[in-house]
Amino acid sequence: MSKKIQVMVSAVGLLTLLTTSGSAMAAGYVYGAASDKKDRPATVEVIEGSKVKQVTVTEKASKRLDIQIGEIVNGAANQLSVPYSSIVYDISGGTWVYTMSQPLTYVRQSVVVQTIKGETAFLTSGPAAGTKIVTVGVAEIYGAEKGLGH
Repeated sequence: MSKKIQVMVSAVGLLTLLTTSGSAMAAGYVYGAASDKKDRPATVEVIEGSKVKQVTVTEKASKRLDIQIGEIVNGAANQLSVPYSSIVYDISGGTWVYTMSQPLTYVRQSVVVQTIKGETAFLTSGPAAGTKIVTVGVAEIYGAEKGLGH
């Protein structure tokens, strides 16, 4: 297992250990201790008919997490590629990226990684070339979606 994969798996494991409640959250739940909704760092909403949720972060949270956006590239031989930093692994080994559906709003989408070379992951399937994706802050968005650490 590569060092980057080990780091990502360790980060997800740590977030899991920090979870204080194993209960499932209801649709439309909001993270954060602030009583005023506008001060909460993330809102997570169920997407009807989907197992993934939509995560919306505040501008303040986005800046604090230094969330950065890139895009899926269609390179040589029509091969899709993404920065390796945009890939998140779930507990079952599934590979995902967070697409930006609108500013500050992200949805996890499945990708199939063919190979990783340096800082680039080459895909055999995933969202279309040109799709905006999160390249920095992926683990934090995943943690918010899954309710880890709250």
